[in-house]
Amino acid sequence: MDRNFMTRRGFALLGLSLLTTGCSTSWSAGYPSMSSYRVASQYRRRQVAYDGNEAPGTIIVNTSERYLYLVEGPGQAMRYGVAVGEEGLTFKGEATVGRKAEWPSWTPTADMIRRKPRLAQYAGGVEGGPHNPLGAAALYLYRGNQDTMYRLHGTNEPWSIGRAVSNGCVRLTNEDIVDLYSRAPVGTRVKVI
Repeated sequence: MDRNFMTRRGFALLGLSLLTTGCSTSWSAGYPSMSSYRVASQYRRRQVAYDGNEAPGTIIVNTSERYLYLVEGPGQAMRYGVAVGEEGLTFKGEATVGRKAEWPSWTPTADMIRRKPRLAQYAGGVEGGPHNPLGAAALYLYRGNQDTMYRLHGTNEPWSIGRAVSNGCVRLTNEDIVDLYSRAPVGTRVKVI
């Protein structure tokens, strides 16, 4: 059979896929669906009551709860399920979003490679895309003008949400990081507890 021949079934499936991706974010253009994995219901993004006293626009990451809160106003926040750093690798304290990137590239740090030698194969970096560990977007955490090397980022491992598995960064599903990216400008205050 000629491989260049398009069957009616193939044409119909292509048309259906184009129709269903018409509502997707442009970030996923050219890439397969960001995630078909269903995160446990308690870790799905939702608006919740919030009793903290942080200013609207502040991001709070509660590492023990495995939630990130974007304070929206008095008494309310958007809550996202997250994966956090393994014991002893979690960033704590305050920072600001110093820069943002869509489909960012990733290069493991020397410390990451020392802890997990298998990461040496990526020492030259990994280009952005669906197979990149930073996922669809990243918010880079800075203290002053100094990059902390910690990120709030997407993941190509959505099953990790709700767990302590990363090298210290905070992971969200790709859909959730795209949502947070659109709401959190450079300069956003971040508090990790």
